[in-house]
Amino acid sequence: MGQQAISFLLMRAGTSRGPFFLRDHLPSDPDRLSRVLIAAVGSGHALNIDGIGGGNAVTTKVAMLSKSEDEWADVDYFFAQVSVADQKVDFKPTCGNMLSGVGPAAIEMGLHPVAGDMTEIKIRAVNTGARVIAKVKTPNGQVCYDGDTRIDGVPGEAAAIELSFMDVAGSSTGAILPTGAARDTIDGIDVTCMDVAMPMVIARATDFGLTGHETREELDANQALFERMERIRRAAGKKMGMGDVADSVTPKFGLIAPAINGGTVAGRYFMPWTTHPTMAVTGAQCLATCALTEGTVADGLVDRPVGVPATVMLEHPLGKMDVAVDLANAGEIDVRSVGLIRTARKIAAGEIFVPDAAWGWGETEKPEAGANRKMIA
Repeated sequence: MGQQAISFLLMRAGTSRGPFFLRDHLPSDPDRLSRVLIAAVGSGHALNIDGIGGGNAVTTKVAMLSKSEDEWADVDYFFAQVSVADQKVDFKPTCGNMLSGVGPAAIEMGLHPVAGDMTEIKIRAVNTGARVIAKVKTPNGQVCYDGDTRIDGVPGEAAAIELSFMDVAGSSTGAILPTGAARDTIDGIDVTCMDVAMPMVIARATDFGLTGHETREELDANQALFERMERIRRAAGKKMGMGDVADSVTPKFGLIAPAINGGTVAGRYFMPWTTHPTMAVTGAQCLATCALTEGTVADGLVDRPVGVPATVMLEHPLGKMDVAVDLANAGEIDVRSVGLIRTARKIAAGEIFVPDAAWGWGETEKPEAGANRKMIA
């Protein structure tokens, strides 16, 4: 049994990391695609020892890019969350951290030309239909990764990548408040079910007997917490019109608490069966909108910023993240766009070898040697 080579870029994007592929180098059938990605990442082992994953949900993410046929967009970004240990792939969510690498990767892959010292790329997130404008520094006709921007959760400094997220309101469920209420009670816990960039179930940390300032390690060791959150998450998924979410990573769960380090609110984000080491970009948008919205579980925890756009500083386990929420009118739940600053870095380029068995093809289907070997610089 042989192996098929697939060209890829390995990118650190925001506080996530994973391979970036050209979409047409991969199977179109979802089941085959899942098997190929599982093999590439090495899902099925806690260390992803047989693939390039990093043994954590933030390092088993995959981005697949192609030229967009959408009239608005330049590039299509199709995301996959590959599990670390149980050989599952979820195509429902998108990932805002990985999205910060889409602009640089699209240029590196030849999907979009450089346009002066700053290149603007319009990106369509295929999983959710969201539209994002990325501004990438491209002096001297190439992507610049060096800079003086620091984001918490990543060592050192790098070039800023400006992201403007449009169409984030109700991106998965069709409504910012999918249950029709700013607050619901599930299993004795008050929650806000909200869909802004990512459908989430948000609760107060104190209602779970927590301060909301625990470390990731402390939270991951609290099995009783995860069992209760999962019961609430599944029930909330049904109330949000998402059906049985037992095998899906969405909706995600978030806990909020009063800020203690000069921020607007403290947040802990779950993926959902482990704690995010920092904060997801998509989750940050939803948590920030919750913090700005009257009647949610954020009432009494937040000194709400005024003005449009309103900047919410989220405190997470490794620092802070600023989220600028552009509301149509201050105090109203009408999100026009959300802006964030991220960074990214190209780590490696080359080929991943995936066993023929993962592709599940017959001899007549197997592509010619080198079909997926278009080198990515």
